[in-house]
Amino acid sequence: MKFTELNLPYHILKALENMGYKELTPIQEEAYPIILSGQDLCALAETGSGKTSACAIPLIQRVDIKQNSIQGIVIVPTRELCIQYVDEIQKIAKKTGVVPFAAYGGFDKSIQKAKIKHGVHILVATPGRLMDLMYDGTVDLSNVRCAILDEADQLLQVGFFEDIEFIMSCIIHEHQTLLFSATMSDKIKELAHDCLRNPKHISLVAKRAIPKSIKHYFLYINNSMKYKELVKCFEREKIVQAIIFCNARHLVNKLYGRIKKDFKDAEYIHAGLDQGKRSSIFRQFKKKKIRYLIATDVAGRGLDFSHVSHVVNWDFPRGEQYTHRTGRTGRMGRKGKSFTFVIKDDIPALRDLIKTINVVPIWIGKNPLQKKNQPLSDKTV
Repeated sequence: MKFTELNLPYHILKALENMGYKELTPIQEEAYPIILSGQDLCALAETGSGKTSACAIPLIQRVDIKQNSIQGIVIVPTRELCIQYVDEIQKIAKKTGVVPFAAYGGFDKSIQKAKIKHGVHILVATPGRLMDLMYDGTVDLSNVRCAILDEADQLLQVGFFEDIEFIMSCIIHEHQTLLFSATMSDKIKELAHDCLRNPKHISLVAKRAIPKSIKHYFLYINNSMKYKELVKCFEREKIVQAIIFCNARHLVNKLYGRIKKDFKDAEYIHAGLDQGKRSSIFRQFKKKKIRYLIATDVAGRGLDFSHVSHVVNWDFPRGEQYTHRTGRTGRMGRKGKSFTFVIKDDIPALRDLIKTINVVPIWIGKNPLQKKNQPLSDKTV
């Protein structure tokens, strides 16, 4: 379905055209009419599915700009997601008069308070800063028509369950609640039960856990040879932008120390950097001023870097990290490639990963899972 078929207001449709949005993604097509109708929604969708716009478009449509109050609230787990969400809303709402704003920790609260008091229609916030602003009387939720919990599984993973339940309990009037998550754990089910009223359910995760537009390459290698292979990969591939994931901050620092000597347009990011530095790097990366970004999993969830052509797992990912990391490329149907380095100690985790992910591994060189005299079941190049 095309956006032109939705009978959208002219300014919103024009903004979407300028953003290059023509056809709805599956989650947008299924979620849009539900959200616009005012029903509660519990949606499971893969990263990069377009759920931000699925929420933003109807949310903007339902704002009464004559009413100078917070009418929509979006709760996200990280500062970077706050900024990204507001950026998306600002682009779509450019000429509608709707005012979005991001509130998060690590930034001068007095400035945030002044902006909210001046007038905000849609507030995107992290739970901690939102509660601070509620306690001091800056944020009034009495006119909220729609509350959105985005990346709900990550919100709970970092311990915000009680905070979210408290925030939601403060919206005592009738309103719409939307919950988006990549997984459906028992805690997510409990949160949905407590916060949603007779919700509609959408699940696209089971249908397509990882974007089909990504090719997944694996290299079984000695640890001492990893950097040499990384350089060869960079020289061989036509890289627009790449994110190289490490499992710890000190590993990011160490790898960056080597890469910056060979590639001038490289940077690094992890939670050890102050918020100003992190925000600056994210902005530069989105503007394509940085080509290679070495990162911990602070860059592995929810953030939309539309120009990322390659993802490299320098350290082997654990659990759901693989899906979240590789989901930084292949966004919105675009083609992407992931390269995962595998050392001997990673073999048990590799076996588990192959069983759980719905991808065909493409091995560059030796396949360590291949038994002698057994026909190849995976691709090898």
